[in-house]
Amino acid sequence: MKNWPVIFIICALFSVSLIFVPQSSARRTHLTPEQKQQLQKAQTVFVNALALTEKGQTNSEPLQALASQRLAEVGFSVTTDRKQAHDVEFKVKCEERKTWTGTTAEGGDAELLDAPARLWKGPACLLTYLVDGKNLGWYKEVRTSFQDAMEAVKETGAKDAGDYALTKLAERLKQYDFPVLLAAEWGQPDRLVQLIDAPDTPKIRKLFILSALSEIEAEAALPHLTKLMQDKDLAQEAVEALTGVGEDSIPFLTDLFQSSTQPEIQAAAAKALGDVAGSSGNPTAIPPLLEYLKAALKNFDSSDDINFPVLTEVVWSLGKLRDEHSIEPMDELNQRVWLIRDNSQEMANLREAANWTYKQLDLDGHVS
Repeated sequence: MKNWPVIFIICALFSVSLIFVPQSSARRTHLTPEQKQQLQKAQTVFVNALALTEKGQTNSEPLQALASQRLAEVGFSVTTDRKQAHDVEFKVKCEERKTWTGTTAEGGDAELLDAPARLWKGPACLLTYLVDGKNLGWYKEVRTSFQDAMEAVKETGAKDAGDYALTKLAERLKQYDFPVLLAAEWGQPDRLVQLIDAPDTPKIRKLFILSALSEIEAEAALPHLTKLMQDKDLAQEAVEALTGVGEDSIPFLTDLFQSSTQPEIQAAAAKALGDVAGSSGNPTAIPPLLEYLKAALKNFDSSDDINFPVLTEVVWSLGKLRDEHSIEPMDELNQRVWLIRDNSQEMANLREAANWTYKQLDLDGHVS
């Protein structure tokens, strides 16, 4: 597991910012164990599309066909006949002028870029799903780049504002990866790892899938994520996605942290160890992190001696784990970071981490 490839950070352009939307764990409705089990086994999806313009309801078959095709690409069986047996109903409602205003003004899912926006009154598609006729509170919205379809038509020379708005919304639906979000939402990581393994899956989609996997307990994804470490464009994101696997990933993350020669990978592994071990209560991540800190303190005379990305993440993680054996070396680090004359942002970040972590470890000494 040595000699990991150099990591190149992939910068997402603003034009695709909607594609890389961080997902929230907040939910409108609590899922019962029965509902979760039903969603995990869901295979057949009934696609129900509705298209509305200012003139009234119009042909929704193109939207229905688009949604059906995209769900089928992820491996779902699709029907457009309500009378046929299905596990989930997926609804797509696209409007020239949005009328649905959402359920909350702020907080939770409302903070996401793809959440229904209360102030948006232009063309929009609302995506949601139902199980046994019950809406389970999952709402996503895609919007056009323009808010007034009539004005957009004047500028482009299109003939009909409603048709133009629906055409642009269909283009947005082609870009927005709702099938991946649904597979993650329904607890079906196997569909996602199959996409990652597919040779024709674009790397930009693989990054989005990794982000989705990191939000769910996806133990089945572990071997696929470790394989992705060999891809220089995806390695760091794969490490971060391992946090969604849970404590089963700790041995691999530990090995990766100790053996990697790439600072970006090592720092990502240190952060993931703190997140996973902190949430699971598994103490096996503490020794390698503590060993790194003690080794760093042996040669700590100038900024040139410090691997800032790695040490900073190690310090943050030790604060999350709050083991008493970390108190003494953290006390030493908290003092020595101020003895080095360095006003860089990297040093400021390390000092902040050291101060916070020491307070977490020595709470008795800071509580009056």
